[in-house]
Amino acid sequence: MKKLPPIQKILEAYTAIVDNHVNLTENEAKVTSSNGAKTYTVSWENDVYHSNDNATYWQGYAGYPVIAVLMLQGKLPFNQKLADNFKAVNWNEINLSFKRNYAKAATEVIEEKGLNENEVTAELEVVYENLKKLPITIKRGSLRPPKARK
Repeated sequence: MKKLPPIQKILEAYTAIVDNHVNLTENEAKVTSSNGAKTYTVSWENDVYHSNDNATYWQGYAGYPVIAVLMLQGKLPFNQKLADNFKAVNWNEINLSFKRNYAKAATEVIEEKGLNENEVTAELEVVYENLKKLPITIKRGSLRPPKARK
């Protein structure tokens, strides 16, 4: 069984997409972090995806840059109406403030946005179930994770 990301990483993919932080070309995408400090490279050939984001590179699961690419490729469901609620969220700052407890960080943002957490979670579960079933392989990219720009 493939390793899976924390379900809350889907929200970070939403932010990347609605903030236009994903530049998709034929076999590669550049994905800028929510605070603009890093740009990750996602590449693919057939159903093998590589990325140099920290989650993919170090943990071996599809990080939010890969999830965002899969959404834009139409391989994962993308709920534009829900995603629009996560525009301009600085996930880096929020995740740091919650010491990388992604569930608590997501709950904080969902509450700040006045959203129904059960409805948001139900949508995330749809995407997550689709991610589990995707016949893809996730591998670390040949590039090391980028250093933050000042």
